[in-house]
Amino acid sequence: MGSAAELAAAVLMVAGFPALMLAALVPSVPAFAAAAAVTYLADHYLHRKGSYLINRLGKVRAGLSIRFLIRQLLLVLLLARLSLADNLIYYGAIACFIAFYGLQAPHGALVQLIRNRRRMPVATRNVDLKSRIRIPDAPPRRLLHRSAEKMLHLDLFAVAGILLAAQVKSALVGFVGIGITVAVATLYVLALMPYVRGRKIPPNAEKVLAAVDDWLGEYKPETVLYFSGSKDSAYQVNMWLDTMENLDSKPLIILRERAILNNLAPTTVPVICVPGGVHLMNMDLSTVRVALYAANVGKNIHMLRVPTIKHVFIGHGDSDKLASVNPYSKVYDEVWTAGRAGRDRYAIADVGVRDEDIVEVGRPQLAPIQTWQGVPEGRIPTVLYAPTWEGWDDNPGNTSILLAGENIVRKLVTADPPVRVLYKPHPFTGTRSKDAKAAHQRITALVRKAAAERAADSRFVTDSAAQAQAKTELARIEARIAQLAGTGDKGRDEAEATRDGQVDVARHEEVARLRAEWNEVYWRSFPTWEHRVITGSEPRLYDCFNVSDAMVSDISSVVSDFIASGKPYAVTDSAEVGAEEFKRNNTAVRAAVILSNSADELGELLSAVRAPAADPLAEDRKELKQYLLGPDEPASIDQFNTAVANLALKAETRNVGQESRIAAATAESELANAVPGQRVSSAGDTDGVGTG
Repeated sequence: MGSAAELAAAVLMVAGFPALMLAALVPSVPAFAAAAAVTYLADHYLHRKGSYLINRLGKVRAGLSIRFLIRQLLLVLLLARLSLADNLIYYGAIACFIAFYGLQAPHGALVQLIRNRRRMPVATRNVDLKSRIRIPDAPPRRLLHRSAEKMLHLDLFAVAGILLAAQVKSALVGFVGIGITVAVATLYVLALMPYVRGRKIPPNAEKVLAAVDDWLGEYKPETVLYFSGSKDSAYQVNMWLDTMENLDSKPLIILRERAILNNLAPTTVPVICVPGGVHLMNMDLSTVRVALYAANVGKNIHMLRVPTIKHVFIGHGDSDKLASVNPYSKVYDEVWTAGRAGRDRYAIADVGVRDEDIVEVGRPQLAPIQTWQGVPEGRIPTVLYAPTWEGWDDNPGNTSILLAGENIVRKLVTADPPVRVLYKPHPFTGTRSKDAKAAHQRITALVRKAAAERAADSRFVTDSAAQAQAKTELARIEARIAQLAGTGDKGRDEAEATRDGQVDVARHEEVARLRAEWNEVYWRSFPTWEHRVITGSEPRLYDCFNVSDAMVSDISSVVSDFIASGKPYAVTDSAEVGAEEFKRNNTAVRAAVILSNSADELGELLSAVRAPAADPLAEDRKELKQYLLGPDEPASIDQFNTAVANLALKAETRNVGQESRIAAATAESELANAVPGQRVSSAGDTDGVGTG
């Protein structure tokens, strides 16, 4: 259950049906009416919340339709127990419910047909299909949104009328309710019928795909970012959107799952979602020269099969995890890494990726990370604790949360001289392991308790007026962002979103500016000494990097990214393999303070923050930064663009060579066919019949 309210509603609904039966057997009309009202309201509430119980009931043949049917049968039982079996209202109730369920079939069929016909073979954003094909408006949201629940709830009129008729002993009021139920249900079915034919349905798949190919022929994309994965993996493609927007060549994003498209961050880059492999393989991508892959997944084969394109694995992070040297990577023409470290990982792993196929391009996503200039005067240092999640197995080295998290936070919040703690856990923390979830909750409680104690300490001064002003400014910015984001998208289906999904560039740029402004104001909205638990998408991890003076984390791409700041950092050896072995196995920790699960070594990290000039690891961090992430100059986006251009040239050279060979072979074949009895030798001379 998602909340106590959902649990209470579930209990009421489950208990309501036995109460209905009891009321029918007694019999008692008021008791039946009360129990029916409880089941209706509880069922409706749980559906609106998308409760887990609702899904489970459907799996055990106690779904929505069955629950309504049981309630109606129990109403018939009530009438029989009230000795109304010979009354017209008894037969009217039975006839009503049979007719009502007879209307369910066409209603359900029409709803499904409308949804199927409005599901596009491809869904797009920032692609002009509106001028090429006619895509009609979707049916009103009120007709299709939770349509089955709405249709079934139309029996309320009949149920209320029949109960009232049984109570006052008058069949007329019952037949009024029955008439309303049947009439409204019939009207609901009739209202859906226009949307399954004529100009109210989108063009067929052939026309839509032809329009997409026509747009591709006009746009002529050159570099594609290709991505496939679950909805939870959308972050892996979102991290590359800014890079795609800053390419020198014409970019295009190709997605394979609608769930990814729905979770894609706003972008100005054209996006085409192609769920069908056949549709993708028939799409006109003749102008594309470079395809970039952010994940190793099976569906990559549908793009990898195109020989006119050069294929590159760019990944979605840079770390020492085994996923960073997947043997699958050898299927690509090139593998791009941030720095020399990535190249060396493949050499050590020996998984078949050749050194000459590796290109170092830096990490364009790290551009927002600011280089450390020391702790500003008058501010206490800030330490970010950003552990990764527990992973899919119980390896103790996955996360520090389980064994070291509380020790780390406890030592930080009690440090003297004091520091501020920002706790930003991985979004997946606790999703698989109950122990990790419990540890996260204890750490959260520790941070919040320490924050409350510090707020009551007279040594820490609060500028209430400035913070109140900042909070007012935050509310203004959030209201403006919400206004720009709009609420219209919620009512649009896939076809409408494809038709109208071209981003307003000016609005997009204003939202980006406002988000940057929001971040700056957010950090001013509370004291610089206040401990903070930070969850959710805002503020972003890199924004936390920029306001921190040091970080504690685990082996993950978070550590590699933080190294770009040049700030001191510590990494927890949760598996306790020993500092030397830990450094030998994990490149990114070679300039880190290595923490045991007791976190006793935290003093070394805090000393480096308070006295940067005496930091023994400062030079090591500089060297490691270049080794992991490449040189600062030229800028990473320039390195990336150069790599794209060089590979595009290789693709073009290969394609021209292939065309030349095909043309030569064709000419040779035509010449041989033109003079019967002769053949053309490899040197171009003829021999055989007719030669002198």
